[in-house]
Amino acid sequence: QVQLAESGGGLVQAGGSRRLSCAASGRTFSVLRMGWFRQAPGKELEFVASIFVSNGSTRYVDSVKGRFTISRDNAKNTVYLQMNSLKPEDTAVYYCASSVTPGQYDYRGQGTQVTVSS
Repeated sequence: QVQLAESGGGLVQAGGSRRLSCAASGRTFSVLRMGWFRQAPGKELEFVASIFVSNGSTRYVDSVKGRFTISRDNAKNTVYLQMNSLKPEDTAVYYCASSVTPGQYDYRGQGTQVTVSS
């Protein structure tokens, strides 16, 4: 199994920045890809960004392109989500997830709340 622990959430003003971290432990050698998802109140879980552990290839949902950056530090088994130019609609619980099975995410963290005030 892979355990994931997010941190870095909090309250930020619109236009501000925040960096989320996700520390992985356990069978981290088996992780193929890491991702960030978010869920706003009353809405479904939404994919935000992902990164392949081996080559650093990234993917983003259109609404965050140019504002968010996902990165990883393989030595620390940590993935980051740098969020800039935050908007109130970015308010959500952000979850880190890991994929050990191609094509799916197998593990998810407890989430960290990000609130963007207008």
